[in-house]
Amino acid sequence: MPPQEKFQTQLDKGEGAVAAAAAACQSSVNLRLEVPGQPGQPGQPGQQSKEKDEARDMDFDELLPYVGEFGIYQRILFILMIPFASFVAWVYFSQIFITLIPDGHWCWVPELENLTVGQRRSLAVPITGEGYSRCSMYDVNYTQILLSGNRAPDSSWPTKSCQHGWEFDYSDIPYATVATELGWVCEYSALPTAAQSIFFIGAIFGGLIFGWIADQYGRIPALIGANMMGFLAGVATAFSQSFWQFTLCRFFVGFAFDNCFTMMYILVLEYVGPKWRTFVANMSIAMFFTFAACVLPWIAYFLADWRMTCIATSVPLVLAVATPWLIPESARWLVSQNQIDRAITILGKFERINGTKVPDDVYKRFRETCAKICKEEEAERTYSVLDLFKTPRLRNITILFIVIWMAISLVFDGHVRNVDNLGLNVFVTFTIAAATELPADTFLTVVLDRWGRRWLACGSLVVSGIFSIWACAVSNNIYSATLAILGRFWINISYNIGLQYAAEVLPTVVRAQGVALIHIMGYVASILAPFVVYLDVVSSVLPLLLLGIIGIAGGFLTLFLPETLDKDLPQTLQDGENFGRNQKMWDVPCLRRKPEVEETPPTFKTFSRGSVRNSMRASLRGETLRSSMIRRSSVKSRTESTNPGTEVERL
Repeated sequence: MPPQEKFQTQLDKGEGAVAAAAAACQSSVNLRLEVPGQPGQPGQPGQQSKEKDEARDMDFDELLPYVGEFGIYQRILFILMIPFASFVAWVYFSQIFITLIPDGHWCWVPELENLTVGQRRSLAVPITGEGYSRCSMYDVNYTQILLSGNRAPDSSWPTKSCQHGWEFDYSDIPYATVATELGWVCEYSALPTAAQSIFFIGAIFGGLIFGWIADQYGRIPALIGANMMGFLAGVATAFSQSFWQFTLCRFFVGFAFDNCFTMMYILVLEYVGPKWRTFVANMSIAMFFTFAACVLPWIAYFLADWRMTCIATSVPLVLAVATPWLIPESARWLVSQNQIDRAITILGKFERINGTKVPDDVYKRFRETCAKICKEEEAERTYSVLDLFKTPRLRNITILFIVIWMAISLVFDGHVRNVDNLGLNVFVTFTIAAATELPADTFLTVVLDRWGRRWLACGSLVVSGIFSIWACAVSNNIYSATLAILGRFWINISYNIGLQYAAEVLPTVVRAQGVALIHIMGYVASILAPFVVYLDVVSSVLPLLLLGIIGIAGGFLTLFLPETLDKDLPQTLQDGENFGRNQKMWDVPCLRRKPEVEETPPTFKTFSRGSVRNSMRASLRGETLRSSMIRRSSVKSRTESTNPGTEVERL
């Protein structure tokens, strides 16, 4: 990742004003969220309290209560997430339904085309221990056999591999797919798996490219660009005539994966207040993404044409061109670009729609705070992701997160793509499995801030692994599929925990870059997932068995991570090195008696450009704003040793 960039301000920054602002910042021990009409502190003269308020910092999240933390406009933006959540579900899952291969297929023999399907198969295809052979035929002169009137095969006839393609039984999958049209079976059966892996390679490049665009030109251009890429490459997929054409198209469709929704996801989160972020982040996935994923199989089923499925799931992405007229640019990003006036203009639109009014003095303090942050950032040291590997404890934690997230990504994607191997109707099974996202996200929203991260992550991964291995030991297809779907439910929970866990443990100065690195490594694991599922050709128990073992191993590894619930987040590299050092492995937060302390209203500092940039590059649901721990965002810096005040973290 490139280092965090600095930005200049055009606001007047006289030395006296800057010094006064800096002095006010140093004297602020505990920044509190101000609401309109809040009285001064008890025991202080009114004039002194007023002067202190006027000198106090005013960051973006302190400004939000005046504008409205989840007003009418924010609710409209929440609803506008529906199409983008649908797009990413279709981009992610559509390849499953355009590359399906029926279980029943056998060699096509042109000389027998006038016979019925049953006669052709009986005469041309040898019978093995598993039934009719899928990849071999009798090596005889079928013209002479037909002239002789013989309709019964001789098991002593020699055999050979299919020479003229294959016939397929479309009773379960009622349409031809690109895999059946181009004959991706038998010795070519690995081609759909390779195409899916190349899709994830495209996702890596897309994350980097559109993350850079989001940083340089804004959220809206990146959102439009990602969706237009998905539209063009998705439609082009429908006209593929070879494996390489198809793979190239899927590579570019991969550019849109995550990015066609993540930009909108982050933009909306940046406009809602801290107490609403967990709801918006989780329920947008639970409701919108889940619904689109459940609908997708039936779009493919009723269209019954893989080319039309590609077009039907890709053309809607072109609606993103209307985004500039419906969705405002991120005010946080505008602030990071020193476009303060434009940001305030957008916030004025929120005021009008929400029916609120921000006092002029609040905007004045907001401008002064932005100017001060610009000045401070000019003097900051630039950190890189390599700093995570320079100290032993932080290095071990980072490596653990990479390994655990790769395990979670591989198991999650493996379960998604293994539905075709469960022996039941793939359309019904996929719908039920996708629907587990709703209860999983809802459950997590309720318990995550009560039970903590470490043991919940461990438990969900281990339980998912147990159900996966159990499914291997059951011969009944219905029972096996049920157990596999339960495994999918628990890996959904692990996935959502993993998305925010690293963002809470890594120190602020390298948090965004570290999260981006971890999630890119997750993409690498996703590249391997289709090959794990492909092991079904060797043994039907191997995919779920391997996914179960990886899940259990990843679950136990999480026990070596520090717990973050109710902990101050690390800011400096030294904070990160010391974080969780005194914790015990068997410490369970929900069993701890919590001290009675006065709760401080959450504060949230304006994003720096580096944080904004790299949060763009995280996974679909990996935006760091999700974390309720980050919402609290009060950390101990190393300056505590010389200054008793507590510095509020700037993400």
